[in-house]
Amino acid sequence: MKILVLIPARSGSKGIINKNIIEYNGKPMIYWSIKNALDSRYNNNNNMRIIVSTDSQEYSDIAKKYNAEVPTLRPQNISDDLSTDYEFTIHMLDYLKDNENYIPDILVQLRPTYPSRKTNILDKAISKFITNINNYDSLRSVIKMDKSPYKMYSINKNNTYLEPLFNTYKSYNEPYNLPRQLLPDIYLHNGCIDIFKTKIIYEKKSITGDNILPFIMDENDDIDTLNDMNKLINKV
Repeated sequence: MKILVLIPARSGSKGIINKNIIEYNGKPMIYWSIKNALDSRYNNNNNMRIIVSTDSQEYSDIAKKYNAEVPTLRPQNISDDLSTDYEFTIHMLDYLKDNENYIPDILVQLRPTYPSRKTNILDKAISKFITNINNYDSLRSVIKMDKSPYKMYSINKNNTYLEPLFNTYKSYNEPYNLPRQLLPDIYLHNGCIDIFKTKIIYEKKSITGDNILPFIMDENDDIDTLNDMNKLINKV
């Protein structure tokens, strides 16, 4: 099975400037995802490629320094705040197919913003997906939420009243008034590991498809804000 590890690292972060290359535990943030892949037990017999998708030559040079590939730079029009994972994924897949005749069987997406990821966790996720690959389009790491969205509200545009996110749950009305024991467990995508079949990118124009295999983790160490960064640094 051909595995492509794809590490997204655009350069235009607004919350933390140069977030993907800021130093964490003595190394640029992007280093830790590259190292996870290099150390993986699936990185053998030339069946795994480790590629960084970036719009920055500086980021590209850093990635290559730590033994990742950067076959091409990502276009600016798919490198802004509103650009999607699907866009940079299909861009890289198309480039590799057209220029190298390379088509992986599965992709593993490792975001640089999760530098505390352990390689053994990555290997467990890959193993779980491969074992169940006939029944699922993708795998996504998640954490259990303490609060239920069934008890959440938005405020209308005039800021005059609350609007429940959900008015029903199964046969129940007003789930926001129900005991939590009657509501389902809820899980949040924590951005640690995403795995998906290459074919769903082309067939379904999606990086998850319809059948998503859960990979439940105990904690969330994703870095998106300065507060996230400070919390994680304090754990090192």
